Amino acid sequence: MSLFTGSGVAIVTPFKEGKVNFKKLEEMLNWHVEQGTDAIVVCGTTGEASTMTEEEQKKTIKFTVDIINGRIPVIAGTGSNCTVHAIEMSQYAQKIGADGLLIITPYYNKTTQKGLIAHFNAIADAVNIPMIVYNVPGRTGVNILPATLEKISKHPNIQGIKEASGDISQVAEIARLVPKDFYIYSGNDDMVVPLMSLGGSGVISVVANIIPKDTHEMVQKFIDGDVKGSCDLQLGMKSLIDSLFIEVNPIPVKTAMNLMNFDMGNLRLPLVDMNEENLNVLKTEMTVYGLLK
Repeated sequence: MSLFTGSGVAIVTPFKEGKVNFKKLEEMLNWHVEQGTDAIVVCGTTGEASTMTEEEQKKTIKFTVDIINGRIPVIAGTGSNCTVHAIEMSQYAQKIGADGLLIITPYYNKTTQKGLIAHFNAIADAVNIPMIVYNVPGRTGVNILPATLEKISKHPNIQGIKEASGDISQVAEIARLVPKDFYIYSGNDDMVVPLMSLGGSGVISVVANIIPKDTHEMVQKFIDGDVKGSCDLQLGMKSLIDSLFIEVNPIPVKTAMNLMNFDMGNLRLPLVDMNEENLNVLKTEMTVYGLLK
């Protein structure tokens, strides 16, 4: 199994009493398969990986691989601003059976475009499973330029990008430069249809945590040629998506899941509960969409 076409969920990590709630995670993984989610992306930003210990990350990735058991691809978030650590985590994920890797650009220390090429190639050289690079300059302070992606896309193990720059012109330039079989995933839930119109392969989604079937359908309709149906779904979920980013992700989506009685537990510091005004906006949009009564 390699990479996927469709809707991959950037899955929320449930916590209970300060630990990963593996029983609840198992429930959510099986639910996503039942709902038509096309891939699981575990230990990403939405999964609060930055506040998990290395042991927790490893256990969570392995648990996800074991529970999914080959039904859909499992993409492990193993990136780091330390190249050596990213290599070690990526090799672990490959060893325990992950189907692919999601590798974020180095944050805090950042780097140059030359450094990005060296960083991603070093990780790709150390593994033998597909790698998706994750471009989210709003979080990391560094943007993978299209010309840089063109260079690293020549590596046989670097097979895709989660593109979350929010710049559709950049997406167009990426699509122009990379190989035709290179996977381009939207990292922004409100830009899935525009990105797919430029040759994208789907989305790595936050909103899919609460509406997995609709998110899958939005992508599948586009793939099947029903562009209007896909666009209608995109526009229909736009206000809900906006409410999920009214505060920094994953605060609203984890809150939304708790409101839906999924019992995902607390957020880990430095993330905190939503303020009342924003919470009311989230509740309103969830009610309008039909997720709350």
